[in-house]
Amino acid sequence: MELRQLRYFVTVAEELHFGRAAERLHIAQPAVSQQVRRLERELRVQLLDRSPRRVRLTEAGLRFLPAARDVLAAADRARATVAGLAGQRAEVFRLGTITGLGERLDTVLDVFAERLPQLQVELVSLPVRERLEHVADGRLDAAFVRSPSPADSPELEFLPAWDDPLMVVLPARHPLAARETVALADLAGVPLRMTERRNHPALVDLVLTACQRAGFEPVPAPTSTTLQDNLAAIGSGAPMWTVVYASNARLVHNPRVAFRPFTGDGLSLPIALAVRPGANSPGPALLRALLDTAESPGYQPR
Repeated sequence: MELRQLRYFVTVAEELHFGRAAERLHIAQPAVSQQVRRLERELRVQLLDRSPRRVRLTEAGLRFLPAARDVLAAADRARATVAGLAGQRAEVFRLGTITGLGERLDTVLDVFAERLPQLQVELVSLPVRERLEHVADGRLDAAFVRSPSPADSPELEFLPAWDDPLMVVLPARHPLAARETVALADLAGVPLRMTERRNHPALVDLVLTACQRAGFEPVPAPTSTTLQDNLAAIGSGAPMWTVVYASNARLVHNPRVAFRPFTGDGLSLPIALAVRPGANSPGPALLRALLDTAESPGYQPR
């Protein structure tokens, strides 16, 4: 049993919605679902009653919730006590996040907890422009950015992190789902379900540009704001497709949808870490080391 599993469970119990809980935690919804299921396997009991329309606490969940809150409160008191004995004030490292980091964000948090336990990491979700402005003026210590434009923020340093590959999502019974890979051109007649551009401009621009290069303008399907809603709509069986980050696809267990890589070089978005050059906080230095070491999402902290 891990503290983060308890924190995820308590947040879901308060929201009774995995999507809203993920937004509060600044973590992708599949990661929240996975950790709560691990907690249930560890306890050998079902804490949440999940249905397509709502989430409810089971009797076991209702009894476990106060205990979980007590454990989290005790952990906070223990950290404060140690900081007080050492005559230190807990330092806060403010990290701007983006959707779709999946298990990579879990790795970052694990490494911070292991190597800098006195450092409290505060996750902040903001639109990309505000995120970079907050790094520049010191309100954020660092921030993850997709498809960065260093020329637009010359006062910042962008550390290359990784390329985030995308996978196509289709109804499990769609004929294209039977293939090992899917060519983008084969999706020309299938409606594309995407979020609005203002929510994820880099992602939407990448997909639409790739479709144009493949020789077609995608047929639009209704938009959605959350991955959970997208997957539910596609899982209903209606011919539609969308894209998800491979890191998220690994965490989703939904038999109604199929995740397939794109044929050829595929689609991916570069991710970088924006920092202020010469920042004194130990956080950026640790993140630099992590980016150098964690070459894959399977990296495990020592």
